[in-house]
Amino acid sequence: MMPYSLAIFDLDGTLADSFPWFLRVINDVADRFSFRRVAEEDIEGLRHASSREILTRLEVPLWKLPAIARHARRLKAQAAAEISLFAGVETMLRTLAENGVQLALVTSDSEANAREKLGEAAALFSHYDCSASLFGKAAKFRRVVRRAGVDPGRVIAIGDEVRDIEAARAAGIACGAVSWGYAAPAALRALAPDHMFAQMEEIAEVVCRIQQSV
Repeated sequence: MMPYSLAIFDLDGTLADSFPWFLRVINDVADRFSFRRVAEEDIEGLRHASSREILTRLEVPLWKLPAIARHARRLKAQAAAEISLFAGVETMLRTLAENGVQLALVTSDSEANAREKLGEAAALFSHYDCSASLFGKAAKFRRVVRRAGVDPGRVIAIGDEVRDIEAARAAGIACGAVSWGYAAPAALRALAPDHMFAQMEEIAEVVCRIQQSV
């Protein structure tokens, strides 16, 4: 197997523990933009749904998505102190960088918010492509791969949602899914990602083992 030389990460739910914040604000956002509120008993079902299914269930029209995304970025900027990185993120990222893997971040959040959340680890990333639309990650993956000058067969995108897997496949790159984010692990496994990560340290073990196996 060819080694991975570029790892593209999602931020929220993958590196940053923002799901508790999301649950706190979602119904205020729902009221502001006139879509269905999320009851506590709805949460697990939504974690098993695709992004399109979630929009349908919550009755969110596509035309409202850009305004909702802008509002969410503002709320996240205000709540930066509440949203921390998952344990082990900095160690994992440093291990990848020290083993010669380029790091990129593709997120729906703004670059300013992302850098603030990452703190000192922000400097480990060679490429940022932020403010992705809900279904716009595939194009950003392709752009990052071109900028990095890497063969797509040596790139892996790691995220926590069904749409991250779909975007990686659309861009012709490998996909890794983490079990600690927004989507339920079963929903991710059903799509058979190239790698399923149950613990943070597994990311460095898998990517660096591949990196060193050639």
